[in-house]
Formats: sequence, structure tokens, C-alpha cells
Amino acid sequence: MRPFLLLLLALALLGKAGTMEAMPYLSKEPVRHFDRPETVIDAQKYDYRAEIETTKGRIVLDLLEESAPITVNSFVFLALHRFFDGLRWHRVVPGFVAQTGDPTGTGTGSAGYAFPLEIDPRLAYDGPGWVGMARTQDPNSNSSQFFITLAAAPHLTGRYTIFGRVLEGMDAVRRLTQEDRIQTVRILRKPKP
Repeated sequence: MRPFLLLLLALALLGKAGTMEAMPYLSKEPVRHFDRPETVIDAQKYDYRAEIETTKGRIVLDLLEESAPITVNSFVFLALHRFFDGLRWHRVVPGFVAQTGDPTGTGTGSAGYAFPLEIDPRLAYDGPGWVGMARTQDPNSNSSQFFITLAAAPHLTGRYTIFGRVLEGMDAVRRLTQEDRIQTVRILRKPKP
């Protein structure tokens, strides 16, 4: 009987290690300006995802914390402070990208801080569903604006940080318009094997 109980306990622990847990929000209301992001992820220990609820439906992202740890940390930090809640998809170009993350809704806003470009040479904007950072001509101007590709965009490869990939909800992404908004972003994590 005892080995059987140990086996059940081991299976329960394995199951728990494989499930995603929601990270708690750090703010009750959206905070839209920061001097810099605090470190809120551990890219070596956890795998991260984001569930974005929009007015067109749910989008689930796999966040690429090993390829772009600075970018993923900033995104998670902002999401945990509800920064993205209520923001419009201010730039939607059919067959190209849907972009959001600007608190002003004009395409010129930011989180109040900037960080450098992160390029993983193994990744390319070779199809729909890649999540990248929008920026100015300055490669060190990444902040809060991000986009999801609606098709291949090879001219962006090597020039804009890729920090995620759509796992679910690409149909919702394709239906987005400039009138649509993010309702909430929830960050999930699970221990890496």
C-alpha cells in the first residue's frame, strides 16, 4: 500500500508542476507610467504565457523569456500593473500587423521608460502570430507598444524584437479593428522541467 501512495503523490506533484498558475496583479487599477520595470520574472526557472482578453475574444501568447528576457520582463511587469487594461488596438493594418500598448492611443505613447532591442537569430517574422515590440528608429526605444503579425513580415526580422508567439486566438487577432480594446492581460507561469 505504501509504494502505491508514494506513486500517487509523485504523480500529483508532476501534474502540479506541469500546470500554469496565474501570477497575482501588483495593482488594483491600471498604472500607466513608470521610471523603469522591476524584475518580476525568472527566465531560468519559469515558462511564461499571457492571456489577453480583448473585445474580439481571447488571445493566448507563449512568451519567449529565453530569447528576449528584458522584453518579456517588461511586458509581464506592465501586465501585472494592469497597464494594458482598456488600451485600444490603435494600429491595425490588414495583412500586416495589429498593434497596441500605447496609453495615449496615438502611436506615440510609452510606459515612461525605454530598453534596448533584443534579437534572437533563430527567430523570424516568417508568418502570422509573431509578437514583437514596436519602436521608433532608435533601436533602444522599446517600451510598451507591441504588435502581432497577421502575415509574414520578413523586413521586420532582425530589426524588431520578437518576444512571443500566438498559441490560441489567431482568429480573434484577425478580427481586431482600431475600435477594439484590451480588457485584461493575465500572466501565467509554470516551472520549467
